[in-house]
Amino acid sequence: MRQIDDKIIYMLNATIPTESFKSQIDATAQCKYLFEQIESGHKKRELAITRCLNASKEKVKQYKIQRDNGDDSPQLLKALRKEQSSLRLLQSELSVEEVVKKRTIDVYHARCRTYYKPSKKV
Repeated sequence: MRQIDDKIIYMLNATIPTESFKSQIDATAQCKYLFEQIESGHKKRELAITRCLNASKEKVKQYKIQRDNGDDSPQLLKALRKEQSSLRLLQSELSVEEVVKKRTIDVYHARCRTYYKPSKKV
């Protein structure tokens, strides 16, 4: 899902024309389209991570309720630890997502700011 972020430099090089091709390509439309793709990808990834995070929180909550009700089985404790680990990974993934998002937007603005300025700062 991070394909656009991983290839942002390449995509910008392909989007923004050199001086010799400036008249043949509408850089404003290209930058706008690229920005919409970037924004859409960021929203989809954040939504997916948030959904997984909420599901994991709910599982941890259920496991804790079972444990508090007297179920001290090794399987339950193992499942609880595993789910808590997954929860921490998902929380760190949200932080990673913010870093990736900031880097992509910074690179985009550095190259496309003269052609297209989004109505809102991402």
